[in-house]
Amino acid sequence: MVERCFVLREDPELARAIAPASREWAVRDCVAPVLTLPRGRWDPARTLTSPDGIGLLVLSGQLIRRVAVDGRGGAELLGDGDLLRPWQGQDTIATVSSTIGWRVLTPARLAVLDGRMAEQLARYPSLVGAVAARAIVRARRLVLLMAIVHHPRIEVRLHMLLWHLADRWGRVRPDGVLVPLRLPHAVLADLVAAQRPSVTMALGQLCSRDHVTQVREGWLLRGDPPGELLTLHAADAGLPPGAADAA
Repeated sequence: MVERCFVLREDPELARAIAPASREWAVRDCVAPVLTLPRGRWDPARTLTSPDGIGLLVLSGQLIRRVAVDGRGGAELLGDGDLLRPWQGQDTIATVSSTIGWRVLTPARLAVLDGRMAEQLARYPSLVGAVAARAIVRARRLVLLMAIVHHPRIEVRLHMLLWHLADRWGRVRPDGVLVPLRLPHAVLADLVAAQRPSVTMALGQLCSRDHVTQVREGWLLRGDPPGELLTLHAADAGLPPGAADAA
């Protein structure tokens, strides 16, 4: 039996896009099948026999999408609230050959926003806009990640990445900002487009300066975000040069 879920009940941020007078009806209307993924490699082609509709909405868990070109790779970390279409573009002929791999880092639940769900969403225009915004937000995060991995120094690259993840998942504590993601060094290396030994060495440097501490829950960040990241944030927001320093 296929599990189904009330999408807006599991994703309250989407529910807030609906006017309070219509929200209860929308919660009841927006019901979707659920795809449950265990840890490990994931081949979307084997679990999605007839992809259609809008895509997959991550309800919980973390996944990593890795792309490699000519032996060199990069990766994107995805989690709750992200909108995926893993089948899109797989049947086109690209000028540059690449390989794409998916791995589930923590057990994940995804709402399948299929054709039936698309019809339900169409009744609520503001909700359609909120779902589309998820794709835009993901694209902007990816552009910022691309800018991070272009920094020449790996320890700065890694420091920026951890604070970049803190913007989304971080929790402020008296002793710093906790990023509750237990990411192996190999995954961090993929995310900053570096070799694992280099990342291990860079983490050692950050830990020795008391910028980062590995704790049971994930990573604890101390001090202020690196200035290079604040500059990228200012550029992403369209602020003039120097605005980040003034802040």
